[in-house]
Amino acid sequence: MHVLITGGTGFIGQALVARLLRRGDELTVLSRDPPKAAALLGNRVRIWDSLGQWQDGAIFDAIINLAGEPIIDRPWTAARKQVLKDSRIGITEQLVRTMQAATHKPRVLLSGSAIGIYGNTGSDDIDEGSPTADDFAACLCRDWERAAEPADMLGVRTVLLRTGLVLHESGGMLKKMRMPFQLGLGSRLGTGRQMMSWIHRHDYLNAVQFLLDNAECRGAFNLTAPRPVSNAEFTCALAESLNRKALLVTPEWLLKPVLGERSILLFGGQNVIPAKLSDAGFAFRYPYLADALDNAGVD
Repeated sequence: MHVLITGGTGFIGQALVARLLRRGDELTVLSRDPPKAAALLGNRVRIWDSLGQWQDGAIFDAIINLAGEPIIDRPWTAARKQVLKDSRIGITEQLVRTMQAATHKPRVLLSGSAIGIYGNTGSDDIDEGSPTADDFAACLCRDWERAAEPADMLGVRTVLLRTGLVLHESGGMLKKMRMPFQLGLGSRLGTGRQMMSWIHRHDYLNAVQFLLDNAECRGAFNLTAPRPVSNAEFTCALAESLNRKALLVTPEWLLKPVLGERSILLFGGQNVIPAKLSDAGFAFRYPYLADALDNAGVD
């Protein structure tokens, strides 16, 4: 299978590239920094710096669209919000326009999204049929999905990847949290009642392959493990996996003035269930958080 990937140099993208290469796929990665991408991904991957390189002779079986600037790293100023939109919605719109003009269209598009689309929903079970919210993060995800949906009208099977917190020791949230916890400085956030819907990176990669290959799967899929936990439970489980204690509490009032709108990402939560993945027959290797944390370096 010849696959075009955006976001191939990120925390998830690099692991996905390695996984697809191992199974024998041919890969092209779109990158704004081709030398960096080549150094990270190796000489078995073709690197493009522009979709303008997609000429009539290029034939892709699949597109995996994971591009997007990190959402929590910087304050959500007006300028930063525009960067977040352009890096998700803009590139997705470009992909759809390019597919529309292509003589040979891919069979499937897997396009990024996130469980933030549901907003702060407390402890209620959330599945793919649940309503979306109207805060900035939710609207960003909703517009991101809407940018991808026209591909389906081109005859391209379109799958929307509503991704939860991806766990692996090499990056993402877990890499940032491990050092404070190892130093005994791990803490619960606020009341700790907010739900955290997570997925081990191994299961994430397996799910992407499953959705890539299963012609019956289309529409939105929650990429989360089947057993979400509260922030308090997550804090205890991470501390235990590192043989530490986590007795501290970081109050919401302390971080909210610093984070502003971004505070919803830490003090809000969703109890997200991967209903469609489970119904399609996908099997998780790490459905339980303790096992996922004990195998945090596995891909």
